[in-house]
Amino acid sequence: MRIALVANAASGSFHDGLSPEAIRARLAAAGLDLAPEPDPDLPLPERLTRAARSEGVTVVAVAGGDGTLNCAAGILAGTGVALAILPLGTMNLLAKDLGIPRDLDAAIALLRTGRPRAVDVGEVNGAVFLINSVIGMPARMARHREGRRGRRLGPLGLLRLALATLRHLGPYPRLRSTITLGGRRERVRLRLLCVVNNDYAEAPGKILERERVDGGRLTLYIARRLPPWRLARLALGFATGTWRGVPGLERHEASGLAISAGRRALRVMNDGEIRLIASPLRYRLRPRALTVIVPAEMTDTVPTMTPEENRP
Repeated sequence: MRIALVANAASGSFHDGLSPEAIRARLAAAGLDLAPEPDPDLPLPERLTRAARSEGVTVVAVAGGDGTLNCAAGILAGTGVALAILPLGTMNLLAKDLGIPRDLDAAIALLRTGRPRAVDVGEVNGAVFLINSVIGMPARMARHREGRRGRRLGPLGLLRLALATLRHLGPYPRLRSTITLGGRRERVRLRLLCVVNNDYAEAPGKILERERVDGGRLTLYIARRLPPWRLARLALGFATGTWRGVPGLERHEASGLAISAGRRALRVMNDGEIRLIASPLRYRLRPRALTVIVPAEMTDTVPTMTPEENRP
């Protein structure tokens, strides 16, 4: 198994002496067959593309967070080249769903003992998401986080970020949109819309953890109104495993859907990363389109797919 490493040094856990060079040294010390590393000065998508096309490479090991993995999935899905996750982000939601350890050395050891598993990939207008795609209030709030990424926040910076967040919890115009789902069209005004790749598990302590990663479905959540008290109730519901019962939270299952909002583009947050996507938004699922290296016990019920089966 020949492995290419792509490390995103902008991810949350690159600190205290950890560097792409240090990760590569650990991989070599583990006895893994490493391909030459793509030029680190290239943009991340180009580095991932070159890594996937390197001679003899069957696995691309990606060191970073969920946003980095999102970029990797857009390149690796359907190619037959597997993704190996070295979780160095803040949330690491995909790693949690797949049972991949947060400890870097344990994640590297998994490259020797793990097995391939095919997982679903969500897509909106060609942009992929592995976990969720969100429009509305959370995407607006995330703009402030994006503007401060990579900078240390002093007391004044933290205060500004808190005030910006509170401003979005107050009233602002709801998004006027038309949702096409299951052959039906409905006009709605909403504060939050979230499309989940499969669905979240509803159980105490399972915060933003999904029930399946290969169930072959999309789940749509809509909040037409989201006052502060309801947002607090939703947060409490996630902690206690009762969030689906929050008043005013709608849930629908679908294989695909479309959203239009009478504007040229919408701000969409895919796996925590903000981008502008032309309207209308057309969502679909690519079943088991991406192969990921996971612990052996996580592959018991899921057959491995061939590259031909993985192609959309």
